[in-house]
Amino acid sequence: MKQVFLYITVGSAGEAASIARDLLDDRLIACANIIDGAKSLYRWEGKIAEEKEAVMIAKTREDLVEKVIDRVRELHSYDCPCIVALPIVAGNPAFLDWIDEETA
Repeated sequence: MKQVFLYITVGSAGEAASIARDLLDDRLIACANIIDGAKSLYRWEGKIAEEKEAVMIAKTREDLVEKVIDRVRELHSYDCPCIVALPIVAGNPAFLDWIDEETA
């Protein structure tokens, strides 16, 4: 099986933790790292915005990505959340097996 990282931006570390717990309960991800204090600059509705956000990096299997995206969209406070999947090209085989086991 192929594994992926999901890069997700969230309005706060608390919201990221809540989403991560839900995804873990549903076995859609094996784990999530939450990095608080990110500064995001972006264009939204014709204006440049600058906001403090949290970044969540979740690890899962490629075949679960669409389910994770759907669930995050249900739980997320944003109208258009950043949820992108990045392939894991290589890694510790034991860790990659663990991702598969935790999302089985």
